[in-house]
Amino acid sequence: MKRLGALFSLVAIAHISMSHELFLKTDSHFLQPNAASQLYLFNGTFDTSENEITRDRIVNAKIVGPNFLFEPSEKHYTDKDKVTYLNINTGGTGTYVAGISTLPRVLEMDAKAFNEYLDHEGLETTIADRKAMKLMDKGAKERYSKHVKALLQVGDVRSIDFMKPLNYPIEFVPLNNPYEIKLGDAVAFKLLRDGKPLANHIVHYSTSMPGQDAHDSENSTQTNENGFLSIRPTAKGKWYIATIHMEKKSGDTVDYESNWATLTFEIK
Repeated sequence: MKRLGALFSLVAIAHISMSHELFLKTDSHFLQPNAASQLYLFNGTFDTSENEITRDRIVNAKIVGPNFLFEPSEKHYTDKDKVTYLNINTGGTGTYVAGISTLPRVLEMDAKAFNEYLDHEGLETTIADRKAMKLMDKGAKERYSKHVKALLQVGDVRSIDFMKPLNYPIEFVPLNNPYEIKLGDAVAFKLLRDGKPLANHIVHYSTSMPGQDAHDSENSTQTNENGFLSIRPTAKGKWYIATIHMEKKSGDTVDYESNWATLTFEIK
């Protein structure tokens, strides 16, 4: 995800505008127990949402806490100013995980647009594979879907519910509680693809800073051979980790399939 300020072709710009990153956020990740609250989806960047997510795309939405499982229906969502809101009521105190997955969409691009898109998103392995297979002058069809999570601290008591996988095609699963650490301590995760560790895979992370887009200060790391990674938040505020897993398809109606994952939390 280079977030380069380069000029793209109109086709590339159209593709990127339709395949923004997706983030599940709140005004504060620290909520009161047994109280009404609101989560929201930013479809664009971590700081700006450029369009809503229609209900027909949302699947496997759930919020998990201590003796708590909420699976929202269409009536729990509203849209305003290009943002999709999810109205919830929390249960008892504990550390929750919330998640939303989207159904796949298919986009077709010419070679220039697809190569620029891969470069923009930092998908260097796919670029290298295309070069090796002499596909750089070939257009592509891509099927993509997004899988987003947020960690919520409800009340004062911590719990281990935030570690529960939501069984998305790709997801980050925390290994320690970011609401128990001090600033500068490590937060560890495992990255799962179809429930299995995704090794040696690039992951990006950042936080919002006053007057600066989070993507402009994005950092990168890589999972180890067991799919583990860790980051050290250096400032208070909302943080995210993000990745895209893309694979070449054969015998399919598309050339590539990508699954996007993000996870958000807050350092207080």
